[in-house]
Amino acid sequence: MTTSSLVPVVEYKVEDFDGFEIFYREAGPQDAPVVLLLHGFPTSSHMFRNLIPHLADRFRVIAPDLPGYGQSSAPDHTEFAYTFDNAAAHVQKLLDRLGITRYAVNVFDYGAPTAWRLALAHPDAVTALIVQNGNAYDEGLDNEFWAPIKRYWADQTDENREALRGLLVAETTRFQYTDGMANLSRISPDNWITDQALMDRPGNDEIQLDYFLDYGTNPGLYPAVQEWLRAKQPPTLIVWGSNDVIFPEAGAHPYKRDLTDIEFHVFDSGHFLLEDRADEVFPLIHDFLERKIS
Repeated sequence: MTTSSLVPVVEYKVEDFDGFEIFYREAGPQDAPVVLLLHGFPTSSHMFRNLIPHLADRFRVIAPDLPGYGQSSAPDHTEFAYTFDNAAAHVQKLLDRLGITRYAVNVFDYGAPTAWRLALAHPDAVTALIVQNGNAYDEGLDNEFWAPIKRYWADQTDENREALRGLLVAETTRFQYTDGMANLSRISPDNWITDQALMDRPGNDEIQLDYFLDYGTNPGLYPAVQEWLRAKQPPTLIVWGSNDVIFPEAGAHPYKRDLTDIEFHVFDSGHFLLEDRADEVFPLIHDFLERKIS
């Protein structure tokens, strides 16, 4: 085997669905078990740029940008409904186009409700779960961060919508990457600079506010998701940053109630755990997948 063949190559691709483009990163052998990586707010598949090559030796890794994020299409919010139903529908279209019917999935932040919709529509598709600061339970959503968002869910006034704009500014984006991190020197500024540049595109603020509103549809799905977890018992790896003020550690523990094949790890880290603890978390994910889906 040549040295060059040991270096995973990541490809950057686009699939067009009647004019709506979904961008995705892909690496690994085409005939290997599939691992689907679903990002959260306010980022894109960029958040997995370091994890993808680490997994690509044994797995076919697919990491799409959700509608309105990264390099995927982001039409005006008056022309496209920015809902988690639509986000999941476009990920499913991508999976269908690529001929993928079975996959392990890494859920994080917005990636969690996207994945839950995929799983509820195709209950046997998910071969394993990696859960990284992504909720499927009410626990962990009763905190200061969510209070103004919940007010908007309850009362969809212009005033309540405008009150959320502070979550879209550069200071808040940087905060998401740096708050609660034990190793700040490991957090590249490219993260929040890239994310903010994309959020600052004309009209993208309204897209984000629409997603904030639609997040209110997710708690109502939790009982069905929990029933799916109990019924299908996907092997699950929990890797959670305990200092995350958006999805705090309280959201991690309830998974133990419904899953029997669960490996549970909590780290002294924040929201974007993969930036801070890659040296510990990447091997955990690789080893878990190797044992459960290879």
